[in-house]
Parts: sequence; structure tokens; C-alpha cells
Amino acid sequence: MRSLRAYWGLLSVLLAAVGCRGLEARTQSKVYLHPSPVEDRGPLAEMAVQLPWSESPQKIALIDVDGLLVNTPITGLGSVGENPTAVFREKLDRVEADACFRAVVLRINSPGGGVTAADIMWRDLRTMKVRRGIPVVACLMDLGTGGAYYLATAADQIVAHPTTITGGMGVILNLYNLRDAMMQFNILGAPIKAGQYTDLGTPIRELDDQGRALLQQIADQYHARFREVVRMTRPQHDPARQEDFDGRVFLAQEALERGLIDAVGYLDDAIALARRMAHAPQAKVVVLHRSHDAARSVYAVTPNQPVQTNLFPLSIPGFDRSQLPTFLYIWQPEPTLERRAAGR
Repeated sequence: MRSLRAYWGLLSVLLAAVGCRGLEARTQSKVYLHPSPVEDRGPLAEMAVQLPWSESPQKIALIDVDGLLVNTPITGLGSVGENPTAVFREKLDRVEADACFRAVVLRINSPGGGVTAADIMWRDLRTMKVRRGIPVVACLMDLGTGGAYYLATAADQIVAHPTTITGGMGVILNLYNLRDAMMQFNILGAPIKAGQYTDLGTPIRELDDQGRALLQQIADQYHARFREVVRMTRPQHDPARQEDFDGRVFLAQEALERGLIDAVGYLDDAIALARRMAHAPQAKVVVLHRSHDAARSVYAVTPNQPVQTNLFPLSIPGFDRSQLPTFLYIWQPEPTLERRAAGR
């Protein structure tokens, strides 16, 4: 409990420094700090980042999927974030509407995210692929785990860098029991509710066996859905490998041996594969991005993370409780990872 007391002591000092009226500086000029509003950053623009020798009208769309996959704006102080699910759909719609696009390279660098967000993106990618009839190659960068791998299974081919971490095919719901910690500060929960499990998972009391069983049943159903998606889209994966679905992660070579990916290589290899599959050797690679985002190479990213998520740098699981009370397809050694999407 010493660490908690130290945290509250530091928090009290900081609050006293900025004053009881919020973030008004105690100066005659009355400087105010306010989170910048999320502004409309305009429509998508195209930037050619890899040109062949000829100026062919054929194009390959390079779509980046980075960070936490959620269906909510990634906001915060000085935010440049967007809703990852919404911007992904916007990019797919742009590809579908332009006949010059002959293939898609999906560049993924993500630990995963919300179950529903990952499933929506997976479904949207499959729908676009069927409607346009163009090949999709997924290239996994640093991370392609959980919901990010779930999304990658919608591609025709999956390429992973030699050092990529992939897998993490499990489900998690982060819950915390803060009853004893709250009692240290004489804080007692007094909810008024109708329905025994209206506050199922609340941190103010211990989760009973029946409540845990209810949540475990949902987690098992989500897990079964993940397994079914892999079975349906990855026929080269041996379904007898039960251990592949216990949440463990793999380096690329082992993932290849287990049938979870199709090749070990680099982003350039994924682009070359997409050109071959599309029979478009002269197609130029185009990044779809906001006009204010730099896009001068194949590694360009559309930001979906806030510049700063909190005025206070400390993060304590439970006290800094997630605003995403949701089940996650994610490889999550850090339990406060999803706070990035909460604008905290």
C-alpha cells in the first residue's frame, strides 16, 4: 500500500499546484490548458511511395493498421488520433471505388484490440476483396497478434518479418477488485440497482463464482469464434494444434511452420508478391493518408494515438481504469494498454 499512498500524495501535490479550479494556472495572465478538439483533417489523399520505371495507371494500395484496434476515436491532449475502425473502412471504400487499384498490401503493426472492432475490420476487408476481386497481402511488422492476426486472416497471403511477433490468439477482459484498496481511503461503494448482474465486473466488490462463470462463458464463445475464423481461412493450419490458441506468441519462422503465415520476408517482398498476384508488375504503390500526414515511404503511418493521454504520468491498473469495458483479442502483457484509446 505504500506505493498507493505515494501515488495519492503526489497526485495531491499536483492538484494543489494547478489549483482547485482545474487546470487554471495561478498567474495574472490566467493561462488555461484545454485538450485540443478533434478536428476534421480532411479526406484521404494518395501518395506514391514506390514507383516502377513506367508511369502505369495501375496502383497497389498500401493500407496501414497500427496501434490498438478499437471502434472509438483515439483522443487526448494534443490528439492527432482517429477511430481506427472508421479510417480503415474509409480506405477500403476508396480502393473499392477506384478501378486502378489492382491489389492491397495490408501493413499491420498492432497487438490487437476489441473483439468487435477486429471482427468488423475483418468482415469489411473480406467484403471489399470479394466485391473488387483483387488480391490482398497482409504484411506483419513488429506485432501481429490477437485481433491484428484475426484481421490478417482475411488476406490471401500473410507475410511476416523475420522478427515479427505473431499469434496471441486468446481473449481477455480486464477486471480489478479494488474493494480493499478503497477501504484504505474510507471509500465504500453503495450502488442502487435493479438486476443482480447489472454491475457484473465492478471493481468495488469481489466477483462471485456465478458472475465469473457468466463472463467466462462469453470469453469461451469469443475464443471459439477466433478458432473458427482460423480454421476457415487458414486450411494449412493443423486444427489439432490446440496449444496455438492458448494465447502464446511465436516468431515468424515458427508461425510459418505452424501454418499461421505463408512466408517470412520484408515489406518489399509483400509488395512484390502483391504485384505478381495482381499480374501488375508496373503498378505503383500508393499510401492512402491524410493530406497533413507525412507519407514519403512505404513505412508512413496514419496516426491513431494521442500525443499525450494524461497530464499525470502514473498509471495504476484499476485506479486508472480502462474506459473500454470490453473483451479483447489482444496480446497484452501491459494491463493498462487499452487506456490509450480512452483519452485519459
